[in-house]
Amino acid sequence: MTLTHINPGPRMSEAVIVGDIVFFAGQVPDDLTADITTQTQQVLAKVDAALARIGGSRADIASVQIWLADITDFEGMNAVWDDWFRRVHPPARATGSVNLARKGMRVEMIVIARTPDRS
Repeated sequence: MTLTHINPGPRMSEAVIVGDIVFFAGQVPDDLTADITTQTQQVLAKVDAALARIGGSRADIASVQIWLADITDFEGMNAVWDDWFRRVHPPARATGSVNLARKGMRVEMIVIARTPDRS
């Protein structure tokens, strides 16, 4: 099976497609001084943009891993998530608390999706 690397860089690719599954790199916020609401909105906007670049949408999301720097942000993140992802069949999801890569980063999301049907 072929791997297709999207926007490969020195450390990682923006995404890797294997068959009809796309594995996206972690999406992170731009404003590291913002609260969890703003950071979650920024991350979800990046998820939308990443999906659009492969011709996909939220309906193509199979799984999301959400990492929070502070688990007390869980409710605030979920409030934004619930507004963004209004769907009868939500994706599989896991949320955990970890030390994130940069100071001030409150949330990171890692998405696995299907590639859109090209028929």
